[in-house]
Amino acid sequence: MIRHIKPALGIFALLTLLLGIAYPALVWAIGQTTFNNQANGSLVYVNATPVGSSLLAQSFHGAMWFHPRPSAVGYSGNASGASNLALGNPKLIIQIDKLATNYRRENGLANSTPIPADAATESGSGLDPDISVANAQLQAPRVAHARSISLSTVDSLISRATTSSPSYFFGTKVVNVITLNLELKRLQMR
Repeated sequence: MIRHIKPALGIFALLTLLLGIAYPALVWAIGQTTFNNQANGSLVYVNATPVGSSLLAQSFHGAMWFHPRPSAVGYSGNASGASNLALGNPKLIIQIDKLATNYRRENGLANSTPIPADAATESGSGLDPDISVANAQLQAPRVAHARSISLSTVDSLISRATTSSPSYFFGTKVVNVITLNLELKRLQMR
């Protein structure tokens, strides 16, 4: 029996060393050297204090802020998920109509104004940090008015916060809401 235990313990020790220590250390080292920001949560700082992550949506209330895509989980990172309502479910249709109505009212838009899908539908995770450029542009007049700044200033901030996102059909332009709102905060502090 000992004859079988010694090789088993040797293989166990070797695999523990390789897969339990060496491999995780290698992956950690590659992450820290090649993808440092992402490996550490893509944290966003204000005055050396972390205020969020550019990978997770946060709730912003009030007319002076850009609002993220609606969330079924209240932007709670530990409860990520969607409403899971099917396309034919009447509750989903009612929910989309309600979100669209609120969006139009909040942004002073006519009932006939077409709005982007991401303004009236919840993201699959409930934590989508990005909105479409069209969504940001429809919110811009509200934000500019609430902050008493020019629409062109707000538009330039939107342009600076716009990136190509591979997760949105390989290069569709999106706006990171936390990045945009932090730019607004910095502008306010000047």
